[in-house]
Amino acid sequence: MTQNHSRPRTDAPSPLHPLDNPARSSLTGPHAHFAERRGRILRYPADVTPWLALPDVPDAQDWADVAALAGPGGSVTLAAFQEPPPRDWEIAFRAEGVQLVDASVDAAPDPEAVRLGPRDVPEMLDLVARTRPGPFLPRTVELGTYLGIRRGGALVAMAGERLHPPGWTEISGVCTDESVRGQGLASRLVLAVAHGIRERGETPFLHASASNTGAVRLYESLGFRLRRRTEFLSALVPATLPPADGSRRPSLR
Repeated sequence: MTQNHSRPRTDAPSPLHPLDNPARSSLTGPHAHFAERRGRILRYPADVTPWLALPDVPDAQDWADVAALAGPGGSVTLAAFQEPPPRDWEIAFRAEGVQLVDASVDAAPDPEAVRLGPRDVPEMLDLVARTRPGPFLPRTVELGTYLGIRRGGALVAMAGERLHPPGWTEISGVCTDESVRGQGLASRLVLAVAHGIRERGETPFLHASASNTGAVRLYESLGFRLRRRTEFLSALVPATLPPADGSRRPSLR
């Protein structure tokens, strides 16, 4: 029987820049130990981060595998990915975004910043619930270094690392409690996280909502520059979805 090699392996390297499909670059690279797989689809565990990674140019079978992972009516979250879902998938959320990379960031450690870990997760989740910087789940802290600043013993600001394409690390989870805004804590933590990334010989990057012009201006003032515009979306799997073809029975491993 002739073996079909027309579909690349799940972990095949992408010919694109690592930041063009950063979730896939992460899950086939430094974050491979997190990867849950079905066919060519990869995803993080549900309690780590919602991002799911498709091949650069997904086909119908790939979307069938995504549907099988999420289940009928399930939600699929894509970040900084350019390919649209199939037409019969409902778009639940869509937002324009920007991807910014380190151009001249004056990275430096911060004497007030403390390393956060699993014991701090309840406080981190509470801060995220109040400030809504984006997805942060019970195990997100495992993705990389998270730093925080405390005042009166309470966690009032934090920033950390999320996606990790080879040679790059995303700064994410940047948030500040309303009681201490305007004191530059977010900037200090971004620079401190960037310093740690640089110390590993990697380059910091980050994503932001295009509509959050204040945050974009802040990051640009810190030395980040726009690499490209992108989008974030959440789509719902149809209640019924026939298999793309009968030639392959995907398996989760």
